[in-house]
Amino acid sequence: MRHVVVVGGGVSGLVAAYRLRALLGPDARITLVEQANRLGGKLRTVPVGGVPTDVGAEAFVLRNPAAAALAGELGLELIHPGPAGATVRAGGRTVRLPRRTFLGVPADAGEVRGVLSADGASRVAGEASLPPLELPADGDRAVGEVLAERFGRELVDRLVEPLLGGVYAGRADELGLRATMPALVARLQAAGGSLTRAAAGIVGGTASGPGGGAGSGGERRPKSPEGDLRDAQRPEGHLQGTRPPVFGALRGGMGVLVDALARAARADVRLGYPVRELARELDGWRLEIGSPGRAEVLHADAVVLAVPPPAARRLLEPVAPEAARGFAGIEVGSMAVLSMVLPDTVTLPDSSGVLLAVGQRHSDGTPFTAKAFTHTSVKWGSAPVRLRASIGRVGETELLRRDDQELLAGVLGDLRELTGIDARPLDWVITRWGGGLPQYGVGHVAAVEAIERAVAAVPGLAVAGASFRGVGIPACVETATAAAERVAAHLLEHTAAR
Repeated sequence: MRHVVVVGGGVSGLVAAYRLRALLGPDARITLVEQANRLGGKLRTVPVGGVPTDVGAEAFVLRNPAAAALAGELGLELIHPGPAGATVRAGGRTVRLPRRTFLGVPADAGEVRGVLSADGASRVAGEASLPPLELPADGDRAVGEVLAERFGRELVDRLVEPLLGGVYAGRADELGLRATMPALVARLQAAGGSLTRAAAGIVGGTASGPGGGAGSGGERRPKSPEGDLRDAQRPEGHLQGTRPPVFGALRGGMGVLVDALARAARADVRLGYPVRELARELDGWRLEIGSPGRAEVLHADAVVLAVPPPAARRLLEPVAPEAARGFAGIEVGSMAVLSMVLPDTVTLPDSSGVLLAVGQRHSDGTPFTAKAFTHTSVKWGSAPVRLRASIGRVGETELLRRDDQELLAGVLGDLRELTGIDARPLDWVITRWGGGLPQYGVGHVAAVEAIERAVAAVPGLAVAGASFRGVGIPACVETATAAAERVAAHLLEHTAAR
Protein backbone atom coordinates (compact mmCIF):
# COMPACT_ATOMS: atom_id res chain seq x y z
CA MET A 1 0.00 0.00 0.00
CA ARG A 2 1.47 3.33 -1.08
CA HIS A 3 2.08 5.83 1.72
CA VAL A 4 2.43 9.59 1.24
CA VAL A 5 3.19 12.00 4.06
CA VAL A 6 2.03 15.59 3.63
CA VAL A 7 3.82 17.98 5.97
CA GLY A 8 1.75 21.07 6.75
CA GLY A 9 -1.96 21.35 7.44
CA GLY A 10 -2.67 24.71 5.84
CA VAL A 11 -4.73 25.07 2.70
CA SER A 12 -1.83 23.89 0.50
CA GLY A 13 -1.27 20.73 2.51
CA LEU A 14 -4.98 20.00 2.69
CA VAL A 15 -5.44 20.45 -1.06
CA ALA A 16 -2.42 18.23 -1.72
CA ALA A 17 -3.89 15.49 0.50
CA TYR A 18 -7.29 15.84 -1.17
CA ARG A 19 -5.81 15.62 -4.67
CA LEU A 20 -3.65 12.66 -3.69
CA ARG A 21 -6.71 10.80 -2.48
CA ALA A 22 -8.40 11.32 -5.84
CA LEU A 23 -5.27 10.35 -7.80
CA LEU A 24 -4.18 7.35 -5.76
CA GLY A 25 -7.54 5.92 -4.78
CA PRO A 26 -9.13 4.75 -1.55
CA ASP A 27 -6.44 2.22 -0.64
CA ALA A 28 -3.56 4.67 -0.48
CA ARG A 29 -2.34 5.70 2.94
CA ILE A 30 -2.08 9.47 3.34
CA THR A 31 -0.73 10.97 6.55
CA LEU A 32 -1.08 14.70 7.18
CA VAL A 33 1.30 16.03 9.83
CA GLU A 34 0.75 19.48 11.33
CA GLN A 35 2.72 20.97 14.22
CA ALA A 36 -0.17 23.21 15.38
CA ASN A 37 -3.21 21.86 17.19
CA ARG A 38 -5.57 22.69 14.33
CA LEU A 39 -5.78 22.51 10.56
CA GLY A 40 -6.17 25.46 8.21
CA GLY A 41 -2.98 27.49 8.52
CA LYS A 42 -3.86 31.07 7.54
CA LEU A 43 -7.50 30.07 7.09
CA ARG A 44 -9.29 30.37 10.41
CA THR A 45 -12.93 31.01 11.19
CA VAL A 46 -13.93 31.82 14.77
CA PRO A 47 -17.11 33.19 16.35
CA VAL A 48 -17.05 36.93 17.04
CA GLY A 49 -20.27 38.24 18.51
CA GLY A 50 -21.84 34.89 17.68
CA VAL A 51 -21.03 35.28 13.94
CA PRO A 52 -18.55 33.02 12.08
CA THR A 53 -15.70 35.38 11.25
CA ASP A 54 -12.61 34.83 9.14
CA VAL A 55 -9.59 36.12 11.04
CA GLY A 56 -7.12 35.11 8.32
CA ALA A 57 -7.84 35.12 4.60
CA GLU A 58 -11.46 36.15 4.08
CA ALA A 59 -11.83 35.89 0.29
CA PHE A 60 -10.16 34.87 -2.94
CA VAL A 61 -10.00 36.40 -6.40
CA LEU A 62 -12.08 34.81 -9.15
CA ARG A 63 -9.86 35.81 -12.08
CA ASN A 64 -7.83 32.72 -11.21
CA PRO A 65 -10.63 30.11 -11.02
CA ALA A 66 -8.72 27.51 -9.01
CA ALA A 67 -10.27 28.27 -5.61
CA ALA A 68 -13.81 28.73 -6.92
CA ALA A 69 -13.56 25.48 -8.88
CA LEU A 70 -12.35 23.66 -5.78
CA ALA A 71 -15.27 25.04 -3.77
CA GLY A 72 -17.61 23.77 -6.48
CA GLU A 73 -16.05 20.29 -6.34
CA LEU A 74 -16.66 20.20 -2.61
CA GLY A 75 -20.24 21.49 -2.85
CA LEU A 76 -19.54 24.74 -0.99
CA GLU A 77 -21.58 27.91 -1.53
CA LEU A 78 -19.84 30.98 -2.88
CA ILE A 79 -20.84 34.49 -1.85
CA HIS A 80 -19.69 37.81 -3.27
CA PRO A 81 -19.11 41.26 -1.78
CA GLY A 82 -21.39 44.15 -2.64
CA PRO A 83 -20.65 47.07 -4.95
CA ALA A 84 -19.14 49.45 -2.39
CA GLY A 85 -15.69 50.61 -3.52
CA ALA A 86 -12.50 50.98 -1.53
CA THR A 87 -10.87 54.19 -0.31
CA VAL A 88 -7.40 55.33 0.66
CA ARG A 89 -6.25 57.80 3.31
CA ALA A 90 -3.57 59.94 1.68
CA GLY A 91 -2.46 63.51 2.23
CA GLY A 92 -4.75 63.78 5.25
CA ARG A 93 -7.87 62.98 3.18
CA THR A 94 -9.88 59.83 2.56
CA VAL A 95 -10.57 59.48 -1.17
CA ARG A 96 -11.72 56.85 -3.63
CA LEU A 97 -9.08 54.27 -4.50
CA PRO A 98 -8.31 54.60 -8.21
CA ARG A 99 -9.65 51.65 -10.17
CA ARG A 100 -7.54 51.69 -13.32
CA THR A 101 -4.21 50.97 -11.71
CA PHE A 102 -2.15 47.81 -11.48
CA LEU A 103 -1.20 47.56 -7.82
CA GLY A 104 -0.99 51.34 -7.78
CA VAL A 105 0.78 51.73 -11.13
CA PRO A 106 -1.63 53.96 -13.07
CA ALA A 107 -2.91 53.24 -16.57
CA ASP A 108 -3.87 56.90 -16.86
CA ALA A 109 -2.55 59.93 -15.01
CA GLY A 110 -6.10 61.18 -14.56
CA GLU A 111 -6.89 58.23 -12.30
CA VAL A 112 -4.54 59.37 -9.55
CA ARG A 113 -5.18 63.12 -9.49
CA GLY A 114 -7.53 62.79 -6.53
CA VAL A 115 -4.90 60.93 -4.49
CA LEU A 116 -1.70 62.78 -5.35
CA SER A 117 -0.65 66.39 -5.10
CA ALA A 118 -0.46 68.49 -8.27
CA ASP A 119 3.28 67.88 -8.45
CA GLY A 120 2.81 64.16 -7.90
CA ALA A 121 0.17 63.90 -10.62
CA SER A 122 2.44 65.84 -12.97
CA ARG A 123 5.23 63.31 -12.40
CA VAL A 124 2.83 60.50 -13.27
CA ALA A 125 1.66 62.26 -16.44
CA GLY A 126 5.24 62.59 -17.63
CA GLU A 127 6.29 58.97 -17.10
CA ALA A 128 5.51 57.85 -20.66
CA SER A 129 7.86 60.49 -22.06
CA LEU A 130 10.87 59.32 -20.03
CA PRO A 131 13.60 57.21 -21.64
CA PRO A 132 12.47 53.56 -21.87
CA LEU A 133 12.83 51.57 -18.67
CA GLU A 134 15.30 48.74 -18.96
CA LEU A 135 15.58 46.02 -16.34
CA PRO A 136 18.51 43.63 -15.94
CA ALA A 137 17.80 40.51 -18.00
CA ASP A 138 18.81 38.10 -15.24
CA GLY A 139 18.02 40.20 -12.19
CA ASP A 140 15.41 42.23 -10.40
CA ARG A 141 15.05 45.61 -8.75
CA ALA A 142 12.96 46.79 -5.83
CA VAL A 143 9.45 47.98 -6.66
CA GLY A 144 9.81 51.17 -4.65
CA GLU A 145 13.14 52.07 -6.22
CA VAL A 146 11.92 51.66 -9.81
CA LEU A 147 8.55 53.33 -9.35
CA ALA A 148 10.00 56.26 -7.41
CA GLU A 149 12.41 56.89 -10.29
CA ARG A 150 9.63 56.79 -12.87
CA PHE A 151 6.68 58.35 -11.04
CA GLY A 152 8.03 59.99 -7.91
CA ARG A 153 8.00 58.90 -4.30
CA GLU A 154 4.50 60.19 -3.67
CA LEU A 155 2.88 57.53 -5.85
CA VAL A 156 4.84 54.82 -4.07
CA ASP A 157 3.89 56.04 -0.60
CA ARG A 158 0.26 56.85 -1.30
CA LEU A 159 -0.80 53.96 -3.54
CA VAL A 160 1.76 51.25 -4.18
CA GLU A 161 2.98 50.82 -0.61
CA PRO A 162 -0.47 50.40 1.00
CA LEU A 163 -1.58 47.96 -1.72
CA LEU A 164 1.54 45.80 -1.51
CA GLY A 165 1.45 46.04 2.27
CA GLY A 166 -2.05 44.58 2.20
CA VAL A 167 -0.91 41.60 0.16
CA TYR A 168 2.46 40.80 1.72
CA ALA A 169 2.67 42.83 4.93
CA GLY A 170 5.86 43.95 3.19
CA ARG A 171 7.46 47.14 1.95
CA ALA A 172 7.82 48.39 -1.60
CA ASP A 173 11.53 49.10 -1.15
CA GLU A 174 12.16 45.44 -0.28
CA LEU A 175 9.83 43.65 -2.70
CA GLY A 176 11.00 42.73 -6.19
CA LEU A 177 9.39 44.16 -9.31
CA ARG A 178 9.71 40.93 -11.29
CA ALA A 179 8.52 38.92 -8.31
CA THR A 180 5.39 40.93 -7.53
CA MET A 181 4.48 42.36 -10.95
CA PRO A 182 5.65 39.91 -13.62
CA ALA A 183 2.77 40.79 -15.98
CA LEU A 184 3.81 44.44 -15.89
CA VAL A 185 7.41 43.50 -16.67
CA ALA A 186 6.27 41.14 -19.45
CA ARG A 187 4.45 44.02 -21.18
CA LEU A 188 7.22 46.54 -20.76
CA GLN A 189 8.96 46.00 -24.10
CA ALA A 190 5.72 46.14 -26.12
CA ALA A 191 4.82 49.29 -24.16
CA GLY A 192 7.99 51.02 -25.33
CA GLY A 193 9.55 50.89 -21.85
CA SER A 194 6.70 52.87 -20.24
CA LEU A 195 5.12 51.52 -17.07
CA THR A 196 2.02 53.64 -17.66
CA ARG A 197 1.43 52.04 -21.05
CA ALA A 198 2.21 48.59 -19.65
CA ALA A 199 -0.38 49.09 -16.91
CA ALA A 200 -2.92 50.24 -19.50
CA GLY A 201 -2.34 47.01 -21.40
CA ILE A 202 -3.24 45.02 -18.30
CA VAL A 203 -6.23 46.91 -16.93
CA GLY A 204 -7.56 48.06 -20.31
CA GLY A 205 -7.97 51.49 -21.84
CA THR A 206 -5.39 53.90 -23.19
CA ALA A 207 -2.53 55.53 -21.34
CA SER A 208 -2.69 59.30 -21.36
CA GLY A 209 0.11 61.81 -21.13
CA PRO A 210 2.97 62.60 -23.48
CA GLY A 211 3.61 59.68 -25.81
CA GLY A 212 0.68 57.68 -24.40
CA GLY A 213 -1.39 55.31 -26.40
CA ALA A 214 -0.97 51.53 -26.03
CA GLY A 215 -3.57 49.15 -24.73
CA SER A 216 -7.17 48.32 -25.48
CA GLY A 217 -10.12 47.63 -23.29
CA GLY A 218 -10.87 44.57 -25.38
CA GLU A 219 -7.38 43.12 -25.10
CA ARG A 220 -7.23 39.71 -23.50
CA ARG A 221 -5.43 39.86 -20.19
CA PRO A 222 -2.77 37.22 -19.74
CA LYS A 223 -3.13 34.63 -17.04
CA SER A 224 -0.48 35.53 -14.51
CA PRO A 225 0.42 34.57 -10.96
CA GLU A 226 -0.28 38.01 -9.61
CA GLY A 227 -3.96 37.91 -10.58
CA ASP A 228 -4.53 37.71 -6.83
CA LEU A 229 -2.48 40.88 -6.39
CA ARG A 230 -3.92 42.85 -9.27
CA ASP A 231 -7.42 42.54 -7.87
CA ALA A 232 -6.43 43.07 -4.26
CA GLN A 233 -6.85 46.80 -4.79
CA ARG A 234 -10.51 46.35 -5.76
CA PRO A 235 -12.39 44.95 -2.74
CA GLU A 236 -15.74 45.65 -4.39
CA GLY A 237 -17.60 42.62 -5.68
CA HIS A 238 -19.06 44.12 -8.85
CA LEU A 239 -17.71 47.00 -10.88
CA GLN A 240 -20.28 49.48 -12.22
CA GLY A 241 -22.97 46.85 -11.71
CA THR A 242 -22.16 45.04 -14.98
CA ARG A 243 -18.87 43.21 -14.66
CA PRO A 244 -18.63 39.80 -13.01
CA PRO A 245 -17.62 39.57 -9.35
CA VAL A 246 -13.96 40.15 -8.57
CA PHE A 247 -13.89 38.30 -5.25
CA GLY A 248 -15.56 35.27 -3.76
CA ALA A 249 -15.87 33.95 -0.24
CA LEU A 250 -17.62 30.98 1.33
CA ARG A 251 -20.90 30.87 3.14
CA GLY A 252 -19.98 30.11 6.75
CA GLY A 253 -16.36 31.26 6.39
CA MET A 254 -13.15 29.69 5.16
CA GLY A 255 -13.38 27.13 7.93
CA VAL A 256 -15.92 25.21 5.85
CA LEU A 257 -13.26 24.74 3.17
CA VAL A 258 -10.80 23.42 5.74
CA ASP A 259 -13.36 20.96 7.10
CA ALA A 260 -14.50 19.81 3.65
CA LEU A 261 -10.95 19.18 2.45
CA ALA A 262 -10.09 17.24 5.61
CA ARG A 263 -13.17 15.03 5.20
CA ALA A 264 -12.61 14.39 1.52
CA ALA A 265 -8.90 13.64 1.90
CA ARG A 266 -9.58 10.88 4.43
CA ALA A 267 -6.04 11.25 5.72
CA ASP A 268 -4.56 10.16 9.01
CA VAL A 269 -4.25 13.61 10.58
CA ARG A 270 -1.55 14.07 13.21
CA LEU A 271 -1.98 17.41 15.00
CA GLY A 272 0.61 18.81 17.37
CA TYR A 273 3.42 16.87 15.71
CA PRO A 274 6.35 18.94 14.42
CA VAL A 275 8.52 17.18 11.86
CA ARG A 276 11.94 16.99 13.37
CA GLU A 277 13.84 15.30 10.56
CA LEU A 278 13.42 14.27 6.92
CA ALA A 279 15.80 11.70 5.41
CA ARG A 280 16.10 9.56 2.29
CA GLU A 281 15.90 5.80 2.55
CA LEU A 282 16.78 3.13 0.00
CA ASP A 283 13.29 3.11 -1.46
CA GLY A 284 11.51 6.05 0.13
CA TRP A 285 11.58 8.46 3.03
CA ARG A 286 11.98 8.51 6.78
CA LEU A 287 10.40 11.23 8.92
CA GLU A 288 10.87 11.76 12.63
CA ILE A 289 7.85 13.56 14.08
CA GLY A 290 6.75 14.76 17.50
CA SER A 291 8.45 16.34 20.47
CA PRO A 292 11.60 14.79 22.01
CA GLY A 293 9.53 13.07 24.67
CA ARG A 294 7.10 11.42 22.22
CA ALA A 295 8.98 11.26 18.94
CA GLU A 296 8.05 8.56 16.43
CA VAL A 297 9.19 7.55 12.98
CA LEU A 298 7.15 7.41 9.78
CA HIS A 299 8.24 5.62 6.61
CA ALA A 300 6.78 6.91 3.36
CA ASP A 301 7.02 6.33 -0.37
CA ALA A 302 6.73 10.06 -1.07
CA VAL A 303 6.58 13.39 0.75
CA VAL A 304 4.90 16.73 0.06
CA LEU A 305 6.23 19.71 2.00
CA ALA A 306 3.68 22.51 2.39
CA VAL A 307 5.28 24.57 5.13
CA PRO A 308 6.65 28.13 5.49
CA PRO A 309 10.19 28.85 4.22
CA PRO A 310 12.05 28.47 7.54
CA ALA A 311 10.64 24.98 8.13
CA ALA A 312 11.14 23.96 4.50
CA ARG A 313 14.75 25.11 4.60
CA ARG A 314 15.50 23.10 7.74
CA LEU A 315 13.89 19.90 6.48
CA LEU A 316 15.40 20.07 2.99
CA GLU A 317 18.96 20.83 4.05
CA PRO A 318 20.07 17.15 4.26
CA VAL A 319 18.10 15.89 1.23
CA ALA A 320 18.02 18.81 -1.25
CA PRO A 321 20.56 21.42 -0.11
CA GLU A 322 20.10 23.65 -3.18
CA ALA A 323 16.37 23.84 -2.48
CA ALA A 324 17.13 24.64 1.15
CA ARG A 325 19.33 27.53 0.05
CA GLY A 326 16.52 28.78 -2.16
CA PHE A 327 14.12 28.80 0.76
CA ALA A 328 16.73 30.61 2.84
CA GLY A 329 16.40 33.48 0.36
CA ILE A 330 12.70 33.94 1.10
CA GLU A 331 12.06 36.16 4.12
CA VAL A 332 8.82 36.03 6.08
CA GLY A 333 6.70 38.77 7.59
CA SER A 334 4.25 39.06 10.46
CA MET A 335 1.00 40.91 11.04
CA ALA A 336 -2.12 40.89 13.21
CA VAL A 337 -5.83 41.07 12.47
CA LEU A 338 -8.34 42.68 14.84
CA SER A 339 -11.92 41.58 14.20
CA MET A 340 -14.77 43.22 16.08
CA VAL A 341 -18.54 43.58 16.33
CA LEU A 342 -19.80 47.11 17.04
CA PRO A 343 -23.19 48.24 18.44
CA ASP A 344 -26.09 48.35 15.98
CA THR A 345 -26.26 52.11 16.46
CA VAL A 346 -22.94 52.53 14.61
CA THR A 347 -23.04 53.40 10.90
CA LEU A 348 -19.87 52.56 9.01
CA PRO A 349 -18.80 54.58 5.96
CA ASP A 350 -20.33 53.44 2.68
CA SER A 351 -17.16 51.84 1.37
CA SER A 352 -15.65 48.38 1.51
CA GLY A 353 -12.73 49.73 3.52
CA VAL A 354 -9.80 52.13 3.67
CA LEU A 355 -6.07 51.72 3.11
CA LEU A 356 -3.63 54.02 4.89
CA ALA A 357 -0.80 55.55 2.89
CA VAL A 358 2.72 55.76 4.27
CA GLY A 359 3.26 58.57 6.78
CA GLN A 360 -0.39 59.28 7.57
CA ARG A 361 -0.95 60.57 11.10
CA HIS A 362 -3.69 61.62 13.46
CA SER A 363 -4.46 65.30 13.78
CA ASP A 364 -2.33 65.36 16.95
CA GLY A 365 0.66 63.96 15.05
CA THR A 366 0.58 60.42 16.41
CA PRO A 367 0.91 57.55 13.91
CA PHE A 368 -1.94 55.23 13.01
CA THR A 369 -1.89 51.74 14.47
CA ALA A 370 -3.71 49.98 11.62
CA LYS A 371 -2.53 49.84 8.02
CA ALA A 372 -6.02 49.09 6.66
CA PHE A 373 -9.66 48.69 7.69
CA THR A 374 -12.24 46.42 6.10
CA HIS A 375 -15.85 47.49 6.69
CA THR A 376 -16.93 43.87 6.83
CA SER A 377 -20.68 44.32 7.21
CA VAL A 378 -20.73 46.87 4.36
CA LYS A 379 -18.53 44.77 2.11
CA TRP A 380 -20.45 41.55 2.62
CA GLY A 381 -23.86 43.03 3.35
CA SER A 382 -24.83 41.29 6.55
CA ALA A 383 -25.55 42.20 10.18
CA PRO A 384 -24.28 42.84 12.81
CA VAL A 385 -21.95 45.82 12.34
CA ARG A 386 -18.54 44.23 11.79
CA LEU A 387 -15.09 45.68 11.25
CA ARG A 388 -11.66 44.26 10.57
CA ALA A 389 -8.33 46.05 11.05
CA SER A 390 -5.00 44.86 9.65
CA ILE A 391 -1.96 45.72 11.73
CA GLY A 392 1.76 45.53 11.02
CA ARG A 393 4.29 45.33 8.21
CA VAL A 394 7.79 43.92 7.95
CA GLY A 395 10.03 45.73 10.39
CA GLU A 396 7.26 46.87 12.75
CA THR A 397 8.25 44.49 15.52
CA GLU A 398 7.64 46.97 18.33
CA LEU A 399 4.08 47.57 17.15
CA LEU A 400 3.31 43.86 17.01
CA ARG A 401 4.79 43.33 20.47
CA ARG A 402 2.07 45.47 22.04
CA ASP A 403 -0.47 43.51 24.02
CA ASP A 404 -4.02 43.00 22.79
CA GLN A 405 -5.52 45.82 24.85
CA GLU A 406 -2.95 48.31 23.54
CA LEU A 407 -3.63 47.29 19.95
CA LEU A 408 -7.38 47.55 20.49
CA ALA A 409 -7.02 51.05 21.98
CA GLY A 410 -4.85 52.15 19.07
CA VAL A 411 -7.25 50.81 16.45
CA LEU A 412 -10.27 52.41 18.13
CA GLY A 413 -8.37 55.71 18.12
CA ASP A 414 -7.72 55.24 14.39
CA LEU A 415 -11.42 54.61 13.84
CA ARG A 416 -12.34 57.84 15.64
CA GLU A 417 -9.86 59.80 13.55
CA LEU A 418 -11.00 58.32 10.24
CA THR A 419 -14.77 58.18 10.74
CA GLY A 420 -15.74 59.99 13.94
CA ILE A 421 -17.07 56.69 15.34
CA ASP A 422 -16.46 56.47 19.07
CA ALA A 423 -17.80 53.13 20.30
CA ARG A 424 -16.55 50.16 22.24
CA PRO A 425 -16.89 46.78 20.50
CA LEU A 426 -19.43 44.29 21.80
CA ASP A 427 -16.96 41.52 21.05
CA TRP A 428 -13.49 41.40 19.53
CA VAL A 429 -10.55 39.10 18.89
CA ILE A 430 -6.96 39.72 17.83
CA THR A 431 -5.24 37.05 15.75
CA ARG A 432 -1.47 37.26 15.33
CA TRP A 433 0.14 35.79 12.26
CA GLY A 434 3.80 35.50 13.16
CA GLY A 435 6.45 34.74 10.56
CA GLY A 436 4.18 33.04 8.06
CA LEU A 437 3.83 35.61 5.26
CA PRO A 438 6.43 35.05 2.50
CA GLN A 439 8.11 38.15 1.14
CA TYR A 440 8.59 38.27 -2.61
CA GLY A 441 11.87 40.12 -2.39
CA VAL A 442 14.34 41.20 -5.05
CA GLY A 443 15.86 37.70 -5.18
CA HIS A 444 12.56 35.84 -5.09
CA VAL A 445 12.38 34.74 -8.73
CA ALA A 446 15.86 33.23 -8.58
CA ALA A 447 15.07 31.55 -5.26
CA VAL A 448 11.95 29.90 -6.62
CA GLU A 449 13.77 28.70 -9.73
CA ALA A 450 16.50 27.17 -7.54
CA ILE A 451 13.95 25.41 -5.35
CA GLU A 452 11.99 23.96 -8.25
CA ARG A 453 15.13 22.84 -10.07
CA ALA A 454 16.51 21.10 -6.98
CA VAL A 455 13.23 19.43 -6.00
CA ALA A 456 12.67 18.16 -9.55
CA ALA A 457 15.89 16.18 -9.22
CA VAL A 458 14.63 14.29 -6.13
CA PRO A 459 12.15 11.46 -6.87
CA GLY A 460 9.15 11.26 -4.56
CA LEU A 461 9.48 14.80 -3.22
CA ALA A 462 7.28 17.84 -3.94
CA VAL A 463 6.76 21.28 -2.43
CA ALA A 464 3.73 23.57 -2.32
CA GLY A 465 2.53 26.78 -0.71
CA ALA A 466 2.40 30.54 -0.86
CA SER A 467 6.16 30.93 -1.34
CA PHE A 468 6.17 30.42 -5.08
CA ARG A 469 4.00 32.29 -7.59
CA GLY A 470 1.23 33.87 -5.59
CA VAL A 471 0.19 34.29 -1.97
CA GLY A 472 -3.59 33.96 -2.45
CA ILE A 473 -5.73 30.87 -2.03
CA PRO A 474 -6.01 30.15 -5.79
CA ALA A 475 -2.22 30.13 -6.18
CA CYS A 476 -1.91 27.79 -3.19
CA VAL A 477 -4.50 25.47 -4.73
CA GLU A 478 -2.50 25.39 -7.96
CA THR A 479 0.85 24.64 -6.32
CA ALA A 480 -0.72 21.93 -4.15
CA THR A 481 -2.42 20.33 -7.15
CA ALA A 482 0.86 20.31 -9.08
CA ALA A 483 2.67 18.78 -6.09
CA ALA A 484 0.07 16.01 -5.76
CA GLU A 485 0.25 15.27 -9.48
CA ARG A 486 4.05 15.07 -9.36
CA VAL A 487 4.01 12.65 -6.43
CA ALA A 488 1.21 10.52 -7.86
CA ALA A 489 2.97 10.22 -11.21
CA HIS A 490 6.15 9.12 -9.44
CA LEU A 491 4.34 6.48 -7.38
CA LEU A 492 2.36 5.11 -10.31
CA GLU A 493 5.50 4.91 -12.45
CA HIS A 494 7.42 3.29 -9.61
CA THR A 495 4.64 0.72 -9.09
CA ALA A 496 4.48 -0.12 -12.82
CA ALA A 497 8.23 -0.71 -12.91
CA ARG A 498 8.10 -3.30 -10.15
